[in-house]
Amino acid sequence: MPKSIDLHEDRYFASDPAERKIAKNLYMQVKDLSILSPHGHVDPNLFVENKPFPDPTQLLVIPDHYLFRMLYSQGIPLEKLGIPRTDGGATETDHRKIWQIVGENIHLFRGTPTGMWLKHELREVLGIQTRLCAATAMDIYDQIVDALAKPENFPRAMYERFNIEVLSTTDFPTDSLEHVDRIRESGWNARIVPAFRPDNVTDLMHKDWRGHIDRLSEISGEDCSSYNGYIQALEKRRVFFKEQGATSTDHGVFTALTLELDHREAEKIYARAIHGQATPQDAEVFTGHMLMEMARMSCEDGMTMQIHSGVFRNHNPAIYAKFGTDKGCDIPIAEDMVRHLKPLLNKYGNNPDFTLIVFTMDETVFARELAPLAGHYPALKIGPAWWFNDSREGMLRYRRMTTETAGIYNTVGFNDDTRAFPSIPARHDLARRTDARYLAELVAEHVIDLDEAEEMIMDLTVNLPKQNYKF
Repeated sequence: MPKSIDLHEDRYFASDPAERKIAKNLYMQVKDLSILSPHGHVDPNLFVENKPFPDPTQLLVIPDHYLFRMLYSQGIPLEKLGIPRTDGGATETDHRKIWQIVGENIHLFRGTPTGMWLKHELREVLGIQTRLCAATAMDIYDQIVDALAKPENFPRAMYERFNIEVLSTTDFPTDSLEHVDRIRESGWNARIVPAFRPDNVTDLMHKDWRGHIDRLSEISGEDCSSYNGYIQALEKRRVFFKEQGATSTDHGVFTALTLELDHREAEKIYARAIHGQATPQDAEVFTGHMLMEMARMSCEDGMTMQIHSGVFRNHNPAIYAKFGTDKGCDIPIAEDMVRHLKPLLNKYGNNPDFTLIVFTMDETVFARELAPLAGHYPALKIGPAWWFNDSREGMLRYRRMTTETAGIYNTVGFNDDTRAFPSIPARHDLARRTDARYLAELVAEHVIDLDEAEEMIMDLTVNLPKQNYKF
């Protein structure tokens, strides 16, 4: 007899009855509040086209590296999961077969955030009552296909049903942002805004960097063959992004190294890159310099600056060669935030008009470095637990390592960083429950009063994201 999906109303709360009661009451105050999604990777064309999602595999498996990286770790080739190859090589095209593989291996996700999110998606978003396993996989596949054909499960309807107030996408400066105009022209009243992510033109080692520079010249109308023209093009594109609703920038870097080159040295490195002669050392230095330039621009135009660091991207060269980026191969590395951020913070960290949000996968720096830094510099805020730390235990560790030194008001609430659109409510629900659990512990131990916890859970859910992302 197939077992049902059990989403217990007290899930993720502490087992202690007193704490659990407080946590539940706190959670109920924010459970149905609107979702602010200030950083993520959902394809905005979903909402332009507003077509039915094709099938369960295309919706829940292929775009979600959280899911398929676990399957790969158990020896299942990505080709068998339908992940597209960059060379156009053969991959599985029968999505029912792929879904069956997921069903046969669903036990791998027990106790993981992916398992928690997937249960929520199946039950609450798609209305599936039966637990996924090898025996039920095909029946559940058919149920999801039927559900996705219903108008209430089209992308725009899901957006409204999830009660999303604002959704920020992640866009290169070379993107046209045509989707913003098309959504606006359609008359649909939803706030989907771009975020300025210039990695493809600031990282000299980025794949086809020179081609992206040519595109930047074309779309900006500036001659990017010179460093001065390049800077002017980036400034012009930031103006355009702001006009299209952007409130933030985002920078994915190996480490948070920042440094300021003199103008002549920056010109020399850029010229070497233009001629295909840049070295990895050039790229490291230039990236650190461009973080300083982006901070300068944020002080001028008011956009919140995000840095995502502490990650060795594309660690597995065999997977990168076959499938490209964002295939679950990024691994945390040790950071040195105190030294790496010092140049930027010394120059801009005291500016009351500048907001810098720093994310890292190196959670060892939360208590030792980021909390003390954010507890001093007015501009610096600690980004929420991210990627491997975006989990029940990871979020609890994050709160425990940062709150005593930085408080919650030097953090920015939660963001889901998702590529799989239906996981957004699941991720926010887990975050709200985890924050409620943490605050309930403080109340039960008489560290804070209940009325303070009620204010804090509201701030973490709504007010801090709005304040720091300027929504």
